[in-house]
Amino acid sequence: MKLIDSIVADAASIAQIRKDIHAHPELCFEEVRTADLVAAKLTEWGIPIDRGMGTTGVVGIVHGKDGGKSGYAVGLRADMDALPMQESNTFDHASQHHGKMHACGHDGHTAMLLAAAKHFAKHRDFEGTVYLIFQPAEEGGGGAREMIKDGLFEKFPMQAVFGMHNWPGMAAGQMAVSPGPVMASSNDFKITITGKGGHGAMPHMGNDPVPIACQIVTAFQNIITRNKKPLDTGVISVTMIHGGEANNVIPNSVELQGTVRAFTVEVLDLIESRMRQIAEGCCAMNNAKCDFYFNRNYPATINTPDEAAFARQVMVDIVGEDRVNVQEPTMGAEDFSFMLQAKPGAYCFIANGEGDHRAIGHGGGPCTLHNPSYDFNDDLIPLGATYWVQLATKWLAQGKK
Repeated sequence: MKLIDSIVADAASIAQIRKDIHAHPELCFEEVRTADLVAAKLTEWGIPIDRGMGTTGVVGIVHGKDGGKSGYAVGLRADMDALPMQESNTFDHASQHHGKMHACGHDGHTAMLLAAAKHFAKHRDFEGTVYLIFQPAEEGGGGAREMIKDGLFEKFPMQAVFGMHNWPGMAAGQMAVSPGPVMASSNDFKITITGKGGHGAMPHMGNDPVPIACQIVTAFQNIITRNKKPLDTGVISVTMIHGGEANNVIPNSVELQGTVRAFTVEVLDLIESRMRQIAEGCCAMNNAKCDFYFNRNYPATINTPDEAAFARQVMVDIVGEDRVNVQEPTMGAEDFSFMLQAKPGAYCFIANGEGDHRAIGHGGGPCTLHNPSYDFNDDLIPLGATYWVQLATKWLAQGKK
């Protein structure tokens, strides 16, 4: 593994910053302390900053030896927000804020980009500009979208943008990137079925919405198995069913909520259309009212071929061919997708290991994303930062515009 010596030397101090961020998690659009810390470090290292895009975003501007005159630029993005969940870890850097936790490793993403920033500040051996994008509100807030709305790509014109996420369960020291869809779109729905409540012993006197809701839930799975092509990936998960208050009372209404995932707009259009037809049809044939709401949150994350191939070669140069994996697509979602809709780029995975780094003081559970015993593996910091530096330096050396 070919790591940059200065990054390795600074890794312990950057890990302390990571643990500090972990101990003070902030939810989407509330990353004030985290943004202050990032801004203070960049300023300390002599990197000019811009603040406030997407509410709490921070952008570091690193010009190369030409002062950025070449006009070539590349963006590197890290997310900063935490999740609204309680941490079960008991180590010293566990969350100090009840009900908030860095359970997805955004503290580590921020740390890896800070490590790269510190190196860039000392070694500007490239021509062009590197934009360090510290983004808020990935966890449901669409912080990438908001930064774009605030003029990210107009104020900081760049030819490509790259992102990275830690991936538990993959052996540490490995990385993965592939062209095409790598994360699904995220969409949610809410369906309210309104019938007529009454006594549970006299259902004929009312119009029970519960069996109607059951018909709808069951029928939705026919969309996945019988309406779309088997090779086209899609998921419908009804995750909430709310209705009723007593065991002998038929409720007036039942509410269904859940999520839909897909890799293509065509599949998503099909799913939404058929869901609406099924929900409204089941209600109509049972003389009930249907209120159908469908919201498209994040689009699919789709890596552009040239940029994915470029990123892969950078990885191979660092860790070797045998440690660069095919990036298996996941039905999870990522708002970096908005950036990839606007610019060419690639979103990669860096292995977080099996969780052995938590040997002391963890909650005993699996080290998976969004789990209360998750913790970022600090051994990734030198590798992730080296990747950022090599990726940006080699990208700018291409003279892409």
